[in-house]
Amino acid sequence: MRNECLACNKSPLDKDTVGINKKLIGRDVKTFYCLDCLADYLGCSVEDIMEKIEEFKEEGCELFK
Repeated sequence: MRNECLACNKSPLDKDTVGINKKLIGRDVKTFYCLDCLADYLGCSVEDIMEKIEEFKEEGCELFK
């Protein structure tokens, strides 16, 4: 598993960034986007993604423990 951004090669990616990639793209993904590139990929803002990460943490999602 590569711990760098698929698009811009930023590394290392923190566990929340890896977790949100798995949550939004699919648990089986082996390559990840940094938050900036993920926002571009999904057509949303980094702030939107940060809010979702907090929501998933509050829900107790296993990807964010």
